[in-house]
Amino acid sequence: MSTELENQIAELQKKVGKLEKGTKDQLSMVVFSGDLDKILAAMIISTGAAAYDMKVKLFFTFWATAALRDPKKKVGGKTFMGKMFGMMLPKGMKKIKLSKMNMAGMGSSMIKGIMKKNGVASLPELFQVAAETGVEISVCEMSMNLMGFKKEELIDYPDMKIVGVATFLADASESKIQLFI
Repeated sequence: MSTELENQIAELQKKVGKLEKGTKDQLSMVVFSGDLDKILAAMIISTGAAAYDMKVKLFFTFWATAALRDPKKKVGGKTFMGKMFGMMLPKGMKKIKLSKMNMAGMGSSMIKGIMKKNGVASLPELFQVAAETGVEISVCEMSMNLMGFKKEELIDYPDMKIVGVATFLADASESKIQLFI
């Protein structure tokens, strides 16, 4: 074998070694959609991964942030646009709709009923399980600013923080699995 080829193989082995060392048994997921079925999928996957002792980090951004709003909390001092987004977007996970076959809200009620009948955890229950199993939730600071949401109006969740995209990228770069929902 030529020296050049041996050097290339050695260099590739070093790169593979760095990649293997740099990944953790971790799932990093962008939760972008504000649709009920998609947030359900994100929470089912994340709680499933946590059940397998995998570290799970969710990054809620854009439309998904509305699901994290607490309908009981009122905050003041919002801009005109912040108030508009606040009125137009659902206030909390119980108000989000299905992405398909919503049927003027009946679809959401129907799927929730079917889930209950079949013993599938509801979205609030999935968030509770996620909290109990250490699933971390990061909320995109830029999305919150654009939509006029404030930290004080978000649900109480034990491991939730407001972060920039760089935090998600750092988490994702060392994660074995990255997903986008």
